[in-house]
Amino acid sequence: MSRIAGRFARVEPRRRVRDLMLGLLSDLPRKNCWSIAEWAGEATPDGMQHLLGRARWDADAVRDDVREYVLEHLHDEGAVLVVDETGDVKKGTHTVGVQRQYTGTAGRIENAQVAVYLVYAGLRGHAAVDRELYVPHSWTRDPDRCRAAGLDEDTVFATKPELGAHMIGRFLDAGNHAGWVAADEVYGGNPKLCSALEERQVGYVLAVACSHEATTGAGKFRADALAAKVPKRAWQKLSAGAGAKGHRFYDWAVIDLAEPRPGARRPAPDGLIPLTCNEIQRLFITLVVRPVREVAHRLAWSAWRRRHQARAQASHY
Repeated sequence: MSRIAGRFARVEPRRRVRDLMLGLLSDLPRKNCWSIAEWAGEATPDGMQHLLGRARWDADAVRDDVREYVLEHLHDEGAVLVVDETGDVKKGTHTVGVQRQYTGTAGRIENAQVAVYLVYAGLRGHAAVDRELYVPHSWTRDPDRCRAAGLDEDTVFATKPELGAHMIGRFLDAGNHAGWVAADEVYGGNPKLCSALEERQVGYVLAVACSHEATTGAGKFRADALAAKVPKRAWQKLSAGAGAKGHRFYDWAVIDLAEPRPGARRPAPDGLIPLTCNEIQRLFITLVVRPVREVAHRLAWSAWRRRHQARAQASHY
């Protein structure tokens, strides 16, 4: 508490935030302003609601204080950052960001509020160090609704991967280090997040959907089809860490991708895509099996096709 006490100008919110924190750490079966206020001995939930809704204090500054506290106590040179979202099921329509959407809390589509979190995880433990509320299109397209809920006038829509990238950027810009970033397929399927991590030279392990397409030296394949092509001898069973029921073992294999940057497909230095299997086959037939015209003519057409494909890929992404 001593670390964040200075963020609260008045003594009343300073004392109440202490009770709020202890209530969140308690064994209460359900935690909200009502239950925590009762647990703390207050007569009504008004004080807790005022602290979270109307009292003036810098939530972002408190976030930074919490991040530094976590790093002081859990610092690990091999620590990683984990990005994930969670939701709170709601009954009304006035809570900021609420709408019918999928939430892992319920395991289905519900009327819920969803937030994206950044977690610092190492051998000494793990803790959340940042958060961003996901504000859907249904809100950002309705300025009156945003204004009534207390959102800033300049609130714009941001996808969950964009929110994750913002939080990772804040963490790194503060001078902190993480070995790599982990997230599920919501984030692994976003090429802009991959590009942002690569530009910062941060490694990542991001899950992708089975329908995700990856380009290898042998062509483009769906992720599930590519995994099926890997021979059994290439797989290794490794632990992803200890869980509640012991080590969590997964099968791992490494596949070289033709594109060094899946988030931003770069053509070869001369403006051409790398030679594909189809192009090699075409050249072999027209130059060796059934030569019709001179070599220079065929090579010029090959270069044109690869240059055109390079421009198409750059435009698409």
